[in-house]
Amino acid sequence: MPGKHVRLKSSIKFLICIGIMQCFFFYGIALAKENAMIENIKLANTKDNLLVYFDVKKAFTPKISQAVLNGIPTTFSFYISLYKIKDLWFDKKISDIQIKSTLKYNPLKKEFSILRSWKKNAVVVQAFEKTKPLMTEIDNLKILPLNQLVKGEKYQLRIKAKLDKFTLPLSLHDILIFVSLWDFETNWYLINFTY
Repeated sequence: MPGKHVRLKSSIKFLICIGIMQCFFFYGIALAKENAMIENIKLANTKDNLLVYFDVKKAFTPKISQAVLNGIPTTFSFYISLYKIKDLWFDKKISDIQIKSTLKYNPLKKEFSILRSWKKNAVVVQAFEKTKPLMTEIDNLKILPLNQLVKGEKYQLRIKAKLDKFTLPLSLHDILIFVSLWDFETNWYLINFTY
């Protein structure tokens, strides 16, 4: 009889593993429908510089929001590249920028600190809802001086956003599979223009 008991335990473990894998599979399909995206891309210029403005929508999923409220620092990286379009050859990259927005919650002070790499000072707010636009709206970002562009030439701006991975304390490395379920990375968004 002990052999049947061992086989029954093995069968139950196998069925539980299959059930857990199915949950992850269907959860992944549900997440795919809620992908973050970049919207409201605008190019502008000052007297001297080319500027870009854009927003990331659907960046704060419930899992990311919960992680922030649990005190896990969260960083969004933004990748902005400007290419000069060449008809019969590879496009030439003329500007490549990476910026970051980092959000930290201090539960003792009940305040959120947002550090944006392209701004000089950190911003501190008390309401979580006020952190979202500060983290996901990029405005007045200098791409390059206008004197580096050639009148009449074609250019392409490429923009992408990504949630940075973070390092867990050693004792929590076993739950990394759960953390990976709430990360995001947008597709590249392209804007073609003639200067």
